[in-house]
Amino acid sequence: QGQLVESGGGLVQAGGSLRLSCAASGLTFSSTAMGWFRRIPGKENEFVGGISRIGTVTDYADSVKGRFTISRDNAKDTVYLQMNSLKPGDTAVYYCAAGRFVTRSRNGYDYWGQGTQVTVSS
Repeated sequence: QGQLVESGGGLVQAGGSLRLSCAASGLTFSSTAMGWFRRIPGKENEFVGGISRIGTVTDYADSVKGRFTISRDNAKDTVYLQMNSLKPGDTAVYYCAAGRFVTRSRNGYDYWGQGTQVTVSS
């Protein structure tokens, strides 16, 4: 079975930046679209962004558009989420997921990581 492992979370001041990484194993990474989701305390799991198999198509939630950037390195089987201008409202557990194509629906993804905590202080 495919496995995804997130890393790079931590504590950062508002206005700061973090880069999350998601390393994949046990799947054909270059044939898989990747998505990032987050669970904000007290809220439903929400879509953050997605990237197609070779990175030519990306999609972002309005709440992060212009601040977050998704990229991937298929040679390293890794997808990244660069987060800039972080706000306290971005505090959440961030998850990466692998699917057949970019979609905002959780049902479109076959594999999920265990998440990494991001905390933004004011």
